[in-house]
Amino acid sequence: MNHMQRLLSAYPQREARALYMLVMEVAFGLTPTQVLTGKDNELSLDKQALLQNIIDRLLRKEPVQYILGQANFCGHTFHVEPGVLIPRPETEGLVGLISQQSPTPSSVLDIGTGSGCIAISLALLGYQVTAFDISADALRIAQENTKRLQTNVDFRQEDILHPSPTQQQWDVIVSNPPYICQKEAAQMESNVLDYEPHVALFVPDTDPLLFYRAIAQYALEHLKPKGRLYFEINQSYPTETTSLLEKMGYNQVEVHLDCFDKSRFISAQKE
Repeated sequence: MNHMQRLLSAYPQREARALYMLVMEVAFGLTPTQVLTGKDNELSLDKQALLQNIIDRLLRKEPVQYILGQANFCGHTFHVEPGVLIPRPETEGLVGLISQQSPTPSSVLDIGTGSGCIAISLALLGYQVTAFDISADALRIAQENTKRLQTNVDFRQEDILHPSPTQQQWDVIVSNPPYICQKEAAQMESNVLDYEPHVALFVPDTDPLLFYRAIAQYALEHLKPKGRLYFEINQSYPTETTSLLEKMGYNQVEVHLDCFDKSRFISAQKE
């Protein structure tokens, strides 16, 4: 059984083909045309062993981004590893919303930065960016990404549920916080559930808006007047998240659709 046939035993045809072509390009430098002309059958013994290992990991449903060590976001390649969530294409909408509504060089705070994909993408657009994360691993990876992409982001280790006191204020605060309830885990794909960091995914079933409440409260104190707050949200709770922000005194609270036409983001303005 060849490598493509093995992938077809675990993935739909289109996904298996896309995975194989991505592996060939990133790990072995082969274009789709070269693969179609059989260059993938001419790999050295060492490269054949590496390919065998990659296919084995894919069959265990390990995310290809972790295997290859990279993921694309907003047209840039970010290093990723199991200490951070894999950047999703739908999250690019947060960067797009901010770029549409807030002029550069506005100051931005990204809370829960992970790989730094939002923070660095905004910095590349000309924003002055600070980024928080509770995870030392995430901050290490984000620092590596900011060097690779030659940007300047001020990364800080912070627990937003117990933040350090500061007088600093920003024009924009953005966050893609943990928002998946534990009860939703049963419906999740194994490649996410088994490999991506749970601390960045889950909130208690009893308090699905835990991080939104904490970040919105922090933003009341640390947004400049008429500063804007942006969230990626759990699509099961757009009404509840909107109500929370309105009760806390935010105005212009608006739900936005992602690239798949799902309720994915909320924007709001401080009085």
